[in-house]
Amino acid sequence: MNDELKQLLDEKVSLYNRPDFIETDPIQIPKLFEQKENIEIAGFLAATIAWGQRPVIIRNAKQLMSAMDNRPHEFLLSTAERDWLPFMAFKHRTFNGDDCLFFLRALKHFYSELGGLESVFTDGYRKEHTIAGALRYFRATFLATAHLHRSEKHVPDITRGAAAKRLNMFLRWMVRRDSAGVDFGLWTKIPPSALMLPLDVHSGRQARMLGLLSRSQDDWTAVEEVTARLRLMDPNDPVKYDFALFGMGSLPS
Repeated sequence: MNDELKQLLDEKVSLYNRPDFIETDPIQIPKLFEQKENIEIAGFLAATIAWGQRPVIIRNAKQLMSAMDNRPHEFLLSTAERDWLPFMAFKHRTFNGDDCLFFLRALKHFYSELGGLESVFTDGYRKEHTIAGALRYFRATFLATAHLHRSEKHVPDITRGAAAKRLNMFLRWMVRRDSAGVDFGLWTKIPPSALMLPLDVHSGRQARMLGLLSRSQDDWTAVEEVTARLRLMDPNDPVKYDFALFGMGSLPS
């Protein structure tokens, strides 16, 4: 691995992995909460709708939190589903009211019966000791809740090539730990070394420009390729370079 490239990326991590980043990033939604379960649920829902313009993502995620009385964990477990009809009016791009209700029901099942999001992702990780295994297990478990077929497109399927950018971003938030105060590091049973890059058009373009990615598609194969190269630079915390690649590709320096 090129030492100059590593030095450049490490400098960009220091530049972008800082609390100022939170002001314009969807991670500000789970940062509104202190209770672990609220952070997880808010983070998962914010990550789910994290595509499109950032101000719109943040506005719509705040709308979801407000509709849950800004206590998402208690709301899911203590309210009857007949009281969830207002969520049918929710819309973020192609994520509509039917999708929203399905996600709430699945999350309720997770927290009432399965120990929550951390438990499900950890169980999946332990099956293969990979994030790929965790993502496959999570998808199968999440889709066990009754849903319309259309809603499945919002739960990425890496077996069909999905890059799973938003779920990998959510996992970065929950698992990765550092001293900068951006990512939460709440989950301790999945090691940061196992995380995969939340690959999107910005980070993918930058990775190709830097020679970290040869594949032209932003798919799961590309995620595996670029993350493997990032592990050569930091095997313990490869996805810290998400800050560098995304920042270099889309934010002012």
